[in-house]
Amino acid sequence: MPQTLAKNIDFFVAALSQTYVSALQLDPDGMYAQVGAGVVEKFSDDYVRLKRYDGTTSHYARDITKFQRNQA
Repeated sequence: MPQTLAKNIDFFVAALSQTYVSALQLDPDGMYAQVGAGVVEKFSDDYVRLKRYDGTTSHYARDITKFQRNQA
């Protein structure tokens, strides 16, 4: 079952544990679709930076993005 990351402590733990996180945003139909994924490299109250396996990074606004990690 996926776990939603919402609080700073959630992002902090995910960054320390190098957990792979999915970034999801609402599509035009009102459904969440994955727009990115990676390891939390940096975060603030406004943005989260995810680093992908190939080393590239992307920034996602926390107010319009849902972040999830999969539980084993």
